Amino acid sequence: MARAGTGKFDVGGVLMDQPFKIRRLGHFGMNTQDQAAMIRFYTDALGFKIVDVRDPFKGGPNPPEFAGMGDCKGYFTRYASDHHALVFYNHRFRMAGDPDGKRFWPGNTINQITWQVGSLHEVVEGHKWLESEGCDMVRAGRDMPGSNWHTYLKDPDGHVNELYYGIEQIGWTGHSKPWDMFYREFSEVPELPQMNEYQEVNEALEKGIDLMSGYRTNEEHLAFDKDVDGILMPRPFKTVKIGPLGLFVKDIAVSIDFYTHRLGFIITEEATCEGERVVFLRNNTEHHSLTLAPTELRAKLGLSDHTSTMSFGLQLANYRQLRDAVAFLTAQGFSARELPPEMSLGMDHNIYVFDPDGQAVQLYFHMEQVGWDGKPRKTAERRAVQQGNWPETLDALPDSYTGEPYLGPWN
Repeated sequence: MARAGTGKFDVGGVLMDQPFKIRRLGHFGMNTQDQAAMIRFYTDALGFKIVDVRDPFKGGPNPPEFAGMGDCKGYFTRYASDHHALVFYNHRFRMAGDPDGKRFWPGNTINQITWQVGSLHEVVEGHKWLESEGCDMVRAGRDMPGSNWHTYLKDPDGHVNELYYGIEQIGWTGHSKPWDMFYREFSEVPELPQMNEYQEVNEALEKGIDLMSGYRTNEEHLAFDKDVDGILMPRPFKTVKIGPLGLFVKDIAVSIDFYTHRLGFIITEEATCEGERVVFLRNNTEHHSLTLAPTELRAKLGLSDHTSTMSFGLQLANYRQLRDAVAFLTAQGFSARELPPEMSLGMDHNIYVFDPDGQAVQLYFHMEQVGWDGKPRKTAERRAVQQGNWPETLDALPDSYTGEPYLGPWN
């Protein structure tokens, strides 16, 4: 880990303030109060697909010390080809395994916040630098399932952030990597270089591993009867991106310092809501991938006090699907409401739907893109959105349907 003569780090030939560059929110982990209800909501209602399951009791019943906790399995789910975008664990079970509350406690239902960087080299050098800077490091290596190389660290509030590279991709058959290939899991910072995926597959074949023996989700209980822009699907919309993520924090200035100076986020814009400061940060061209607000704002907005998650965003494919999603979800009995517009700067029409645990899921279709000059659009140049008014169609904006595209078929 060497700095260039300028005092900056050489990241693939580009000088930067950190030895890595976050590209996007890769995945997010939730610890649930009602595991069964949450899995049904995020899979059947929102369309995430289970791609792997980790059963701590190997198919047996809960031991006596975990009786009454319900489903204690861990579920990995996806919306695209990445092995997982949302991970679910039982909150009480996770706390039972962490009696000192070093990672999980009643007010924290976040399992992890995971940011993608550009290479394994960035992960390794990033780990070394963050450790040298005195960050609260958790662990490093390579996780299974998912196959992503990573390092974990805590933010000032104890939320665990992960920097990763190289998550497993799910192909057209829908099968995940076989568990027999999990011998390539690492529990420490790896030596460089490592073999590539082609070599791993060849090695698995030489070991006689059946590449088609991995998990494949079963959705036969769903009716694929909705014409969604030409594709038959069980619900009238498709998630095409996760994020932004919103966090309630104890000291917003300290959190801003961590996310900007340690993880390299850029402040895009600020707002004041109910007398409290709200800060929007980005790591790519989207207006924001992270929103920070003081914990005091939580009660003023009427959001759940059992979690420090302010919101979790899901971008849908288009505006029509957003309108259809609201009708579809509210018809199933899920509550939805709009929050003050100061909470969604840089976004067009959006609404918050509440999952069975009471957490706010922000549904939207458009995120303002920040160009080469690093400046967001002026307020006067943004579409005037009247809350409660959802016209049938909208005029195009200069950055409509721009930003990170969704790759692959919808279902």
